[in-house]
Amino acid sequence: MTAIYIDADACPVRNEALTVALRHNVSLVMVSNGGIRPVDHPLVQMVYVDQGADEADKWIAEKCGAADVVVTSDIPLAARCIDAGAIVLKPDGAQLTASSIGNALAMRDLAADLRAADPFRAGSGKAFSNRDRGNFAQALDRLVSARLRG
Repeated sequence: MTAIYIDADACPVRNEALTVALRHNVSLVMVSNGGIRPVDHPLVQMVYVDQGADEADKWIAEKCGAADVVVTSDIPLAARCIDAGAIVLKPDGAQLTASSIGNALAMRDLAADLRAADPFRAGSGKAFSNRDRGNFAQALDRLVSARLRG
């Protein structure tokens, strides 16, 4: 296993990913536009990209590969990482795969169309819970363990 990449700007599970990475002695790369607290540890690389739309996404998509795990809730980024061979986990612990990413992209586009059609439409996303946080930590731990076993 090479690294865990985190789309870190709005990621609610940075600490859980850090715990798993340190437990398994795996590199963790946090990519953001800035504004997140740096982590001073030799296994952690803090990458600050230029301000601008999707700069962190572009960086992650260019760097990740088949031996990596990417943590993101950004569906287009997830699709690019899956194409690169990486495993993608959402912050709630759900894994996006080559067979599920098409549906996720379609649902994302549908939701965007619905929001555009009704600007007063209330957000339909569920709140991030402690259960989601626990599911993520367990899923990442299982994935990293499996990758390290070969």
